[in-house]
Amino acid sequence: AGPCSVESRNQILEVAQAVRESGAHALRGGAFKPRTSPYSFQGLGQEGLELLAEARALFGLPIVTEVMAPEQVPLVAQFADVLQIGARNMQNFNLLNAAGASQQPVLLKRGPSATIEDLLMSAEYILAQGNRRIMLCERGIRTFENATRNTTDINAIPALGSLTHLPVILDPSHSTGEAGFVEAISRAGVAAGADGLIIEVHPKPKEALSDGQQSLTPDQFARLVRSVQAIAEALGRASQVSL
Repeated sequence: AGPCSVESRNQILEVAQAVRESGAHALRGGAFKPRTSPYSFQGLGQEGLELLAEARALFGLPIVTEVMAPEQVPLVAQFADVLQIGARNMQNFNLLNAAGASQQPVLLKRGPSATIEDLLMSAEYILAQGNRRIMLCERGIRTFENATRNTTDINAIPALGSLTHLPVILDPSHSTGEAGFVEAISRAGVAAGADGLIIEVHPKPKEALSDGQQSLTPDQFARLVRSVQAIAEALGRASQVSL
């Protein structure tokens, strides 16, 4: 859990403390941002990585952050506990090879137009480098429906679970694009067998530099954690779902 973008020291430390107190297992925040528009906030770069490292030192949460290009892998790997390969880069094969060769854990997001087979073949590029520490992430696909930012492919969770040994993570923030839908889809994902959730959290979503519309406040995140924990406990999976 964490903000879409690392915006400032105060922001990332506030979020890190809040999500840890609510039960999060990792802190995710973007230092390098692949944005649709070149005029949108592109992230703080290395400064953002340094702020994430400070948050980890203070609050004990491992860091998940995105790497956008092969040449960035050595830098990001110095700071991150998990390298995220975003949806737009799911088939950036040079990046997949570089991330695999780093031997760092990798969170691989499914592209918006990618099939499940496409996602699994991208994971194979990482595996082929001898790196078996991969998590697959369903973050919504592009369909004809425009009521939400993307369409959550809940089917992908049990499908991937039946096809691979790799953990399957759901990103209900991006897959819906609406903060008001995130909790419901989180519950559905856990019920479908997701091993973890990626939840975007911001102290002031309306002032966020990216993806404020889908971000929860710390209080909303705390409520979501209680809600999904209840589902996990009912299914006998209380210790198997990470946030």
